[in-house]
Amino acid sequence: MFRIFTELANLIVYKWLNLSPGSHWAGSLHFFIEDITKIFFLLISMIYIIGLLRASLNIERVRDFLKGKNRFAGYVLGAGFGAITPFCSCSSIPLFLGFTQAGIPIGITMSFLITSPIINEIAVVLLGGLLGIKFMIIYVSVGITVGVVGGVFIDAIKAERYLMPLAVTASKQAQAVHHSDSTSMRFQERHTFAKNELKTILGRVWKWVFIGVGLGALLHGFVPESFISENLGSGRWWSVPGAVLLGIPLYSNTSGMIPIAESLLAKGLPVGTTLAFMMSTVAASAPEFIILKQVMKPKLLLIFFVLLLVMFTIVGLILNMIPF
Repeated sequence: MFRIFTELANLIVYKWLNLSPGSHWAGSLHFFIEDITKIFFLLISMIYIIGLLRASLNIERVRDFLKGKNRFAGYVLGAGFGAITPFCSCSSIPLFLGFTQAGIPIGITMSFLITSPIINEIAVVLLGGLLGIKFMIIYVSVGITVGVVGGVFIDAIKAERYLMPLAVTASKQAQAVHHSDSTSMRFQERHTFAKNELKTILGRVWKWVFIGVGLGALLHGFVPESFISENLGSGRWWSVPGAVLLGIPLYSNTSGMIPIAESLLAKGLPVGTTLAFMMSTVAASAPEFIILKQVMKPKLLLIFFVLLLVMFTIVGLILNMIPF
């Protein structure tokens, strides 16, 4: 199916532009064209399809379902729900407030909040298409595990005391958006919802896709394999924590990070280091913490930040010890 994007890149780079297959610019441009067309095809088609499905989801019922489960099942369900919910101020934060106000334990809501930036349905599709099913399964499994472990830890330290007073307006907005019985929506209403979802999400991520693919293309075409392997290779003890710290200022949307991860893996970076770098870039960056400041006191923000860095480093070190 994805062969058409390779052929399009071949046509543009090698026939229309007549670039030499062995040149750095040809390699970078081919990578960029192939990935950018593939990613936007997946984004447009999958966001719309999943928007139709999401229009049938009643959030009030999800809250009641989570609230009534035992604690460990709640962590898993919270993380699983985070995996299908995009992390942004208009979706995850209001949902987080709604979960908290509904009386769901803070650990379960944090499992949701931790997993949401790391995994979403778009990232899963892109990971499977660009990096393969094996990498996709590893990434999703690690992301959900990190969310569950983080939720357990947050409950263990009784983090409720570090929450900011819940904003009444934000809570009301979250309830108003999801209060209606979506199962009664007609197809035309679901189509409108999915179309608006497509417009909103695509409008938010398209620039990160271009930036991510552009960086991935430069890495693919110009960065020598020896640079990556020598500076962040598995033989150096500081490579994983270094990759995690490096990922923070290099913030990108998950969709934009996937082609960068593809290039890093191709250049010889170990799977664990690549995953640690990718997760820290999307889940421990300044924009997310600016948003979370509405919900958490500075002490909880610091705990959350350190927790993510420690977990990502541990995950990277463990995965680097496993042969793939």
